[in-house]
This record gives sequence, structure tokens and C-alpha cells, in this order.
Amino acid sequence: MAVKITGVKRRSPAEKAGIKNGDLLLSINGHGINDVLDYMFYIAEENVKIEVLRDNETLIFNASKSEYDDIGLTFDSFLMDEQKPCRNNCIFCFIDQNPRGLRETLYFKDDDARLSFLQGNYITLTNLTDTDIERIIKMKLNINISLHTMNPDLRVKIMRNRFAGEKLRYLKDLTDGGIQLNIQLVLMPEINDGEELEFTLTKLFDFAENINSIACVPVGLTAHREGLPELKLFDKFSAARVINTIHKWQEKFSEKTGFKTVFAADEFFLTAGLPIPDEDYYEDYPQYQNGVGMIRSFTDSFLFALETFKCQIKINPKKYLIATGTAAYPFMSELIKTAKEKFPQIDCDVKAINNTFFGETITVSGLLTGTDLYSQLEGRITSDRVLLLTEYMFRKDSEEFLDNSTKTELEEKLSVKIEVFPDDGEALFKIITS
Repeated sequence: MAVKITGVKRRSPAEKAGIKNGDLLLSINGHGINDVLDYMFYIAEENVKIEVLRDNETLIFNASKSEYDDIGLTFDSFLMDEQKPCRNNCIFCFIDQNPRGLRETLYFKDDDARLSFLQGNYITLTNLTDTDIERIIKMKLNINISLHTMNPDLRVKIMRNRFAGEKLRYLKDLTDGGIQLNIQLVLMPEINDGEELEFTLTKLFDFAENINSIACVPVGLTAHREGLPELKLFDKFSAARVINTIHKWQEKFSEKTGFKTVFAADEFFLTAGLPIPDEDYYEDYPQYQNGVGMIRSFTDSFLFALETFKCQIKINPKKYLIATGTAAYPFMSELIKTAKEKFPQIDCDVKAINNTFFGETITVSGLLTGTDLYSQLEGRITSDRVLLLTEYMFRKDSEEFLDNSTKTELEEKLSVKIEVFPDDGEALFKIITS
């Protein structure tokens, strides 16, 4: 496949070799280039032979560089190819539960193995072929897998894809090939928890040496499930049962590999009414982005900053209001209360925002919208306060909320300044003490 080169970086190996914008890339070191993975894999060598098509003439250029350095080419799209969509119709799919009227990208279901390696996305294996698996092993691409169950028949029912069960065979191929895996299990009460969870962890235990981590996360249900299968949320008892199962298997994995490997998402502890474990529980937070250990990491970071703070807080500091989801509200309130006890000059309050846009069963801060923030803060925040919002409420590298409203629009409607803080307790502490 010929891929159009849309840019050549100045003073790069490619420019020095003679590559030009508009050339069609045909091969690198004799290998055809189908996408970004081929490109990254074959340019890793120090001496790179680049074959291009220019004005219907095939030309070959040679570039020299340090091993693994880029050669300096850019293309129309990051993947150099179409993004691969999901072919499943999972009974719990959150995208199917989105309300109408959101931006088009929020309805796209991604299941692209390349993005699993490059950006940490989770894939289901269902749209991969034997050739794809061979390439993953050849390139040594550690990947993240949305598995949900090791019961083939149940996986077919959950994912509503007749190939979902048979694709589980790829786990053995990948682990035999030395690939390291991160696993995600979206758990649903009375479907894949209980005995089914025991079965899944028993089967995964066979691959323990090649599994970095397993995250068990509870199903999320919005208020927009018209026409979708009936599912239940976890309650206090069923959430505690999941945690007990995981703790039992942590001991088994630890005995075999020295690592706990399997973890429960924070939401399970909140639902069960159990304390969030200490930092040692999370083993360097391998499933942080799946909501495993976020509360502990944020809390410890905030308290460390509080304990080590040496600067003088202004007598009349800025006034802040943190708006957060109902799940984070209790621990966020406790952190601010602790900070105020040590430094009474701090002027910061916390406000819980109910999610009426997706439904009040959705409690995480990252799924709050500008619509809910405005309706619940209007008349409840004065213009002399700075509104603090987590970065997770916004589209990456953007100021857009999920409902297409923007930070600027919310500032104008509420007549307040909004400051966005990163997912780091120390960063938040520095803001409220400035």
C-alpha cells in the first residue's frame, strides 16, 4: 500500500536523504508499509532504505540515524490507515447508552489493536485474524484486552458476537509468544460475577506469568437504555463479594508470580462501603486508567503536599469551589476539611453534582457535563470564587464537555473564572494554597 507523505521535518534524516512532501511511501528496508505499526517497526534500524513513488518514478533513498529514532515523516492520519471499529454488540456497551445529540466521535466504537499498543486502548480480539496475532508477536506489542469472561458461550452472549468465544484461543498464542497482557473484566451482577468470575480467574491463572494486571470494573448503566437488555447495578453485598473473590485470587497470584495481579476498581469499595486500600495494595497502579487506585493515589499525593508545605499562605487567598461527581465528593470533602484544619486561611468548598444528563447512577466526575454544572451551580456560586474542575471532564486537548458545551460558555453563563486541575492531589493542593 502506498501512503502519501504529507510532511518532512526540517533537518530530519528523511529530509537529508532527499524525501519530499507529496512522495508516496512504498516500503522501508524492503517491507511494505500498511500502517503506523509497520512504519515504526521498520524504521527502528540505524540504516533505513526508503522506497517512494514520485511523479510515477520509483526512487530509493538511504537515511542514517540512531537506533529507534524517527526519520521525520508525517502523514494524513496518525494510523496511516482507517481506524478499526468494534464488531461486537455488547449488552453493557456504554456507547449504546449515550443520549442523542452528542458529537459524532462519541458514538464510534473503537476496537483497534494498534491503538491498544500506542495509546493503551482495550481491544476484544474479535476482529483480529491469525495474521494479526502473528504480527503482534513478531513486533512484541504488549496489548490490553477487554475480556469479561473466559467462558466461551457466555462471552458470545455478553458480546453478542458469534466469534467472541473462539477468539479466546488467541490468549494462548499471545502468551506463548511472550506478549504481556493487561486484562479488563467489566462485571455485571448475576451474569459474570460469582462462580463465573471464579472460573475466569481460574483460567487466567494459567497465563499468570504473562499477565501484568487484571482490572475488575463494575458495569455502568445510564438512564438511556431504551431497547437494551435489562441489567443490574452492584449493591453493597454483591460488591463486597467481588472484593472478597479478588482478595482470594491476589493471594494465589502472589504465591505464583510475586504480584497481586488482579484488582478491584475503586467503585467496588465505595459501593461496598469499605475503605480504600493503602498504596501497597495497588503495586504501582498498573490499572490506574481503569479507575483502580485513583482515589488512593490522589489522596496520598494531596496529603503529602499538605504535610510538606512550607510556604506562607496569603492572609486573603483566592476563594475556590470544587465541583465534583457524587462518588468523589466524600473523599474530596474530607481532604479539603483536613487542609483547612491545618491552614484555616484556605477558602475552598466542595459541591457534589448529580449527573442528570446520563442519569444519577453515573457518579464519576469525568462524565459530568456543562449542562449539569450550570443547572446545579447557577445562583450557588459567587463571582469572587474560582470554579475548579478536573481535567477528566473535558475532551483531550480541548475545553469541550461531553454535551458539546465549553468551559468558556460555562464561565460566561456563571460569571466565574474556571480553572482546570490535573488528576494529581499535589497539584490541587498547590492551587488552593496559592
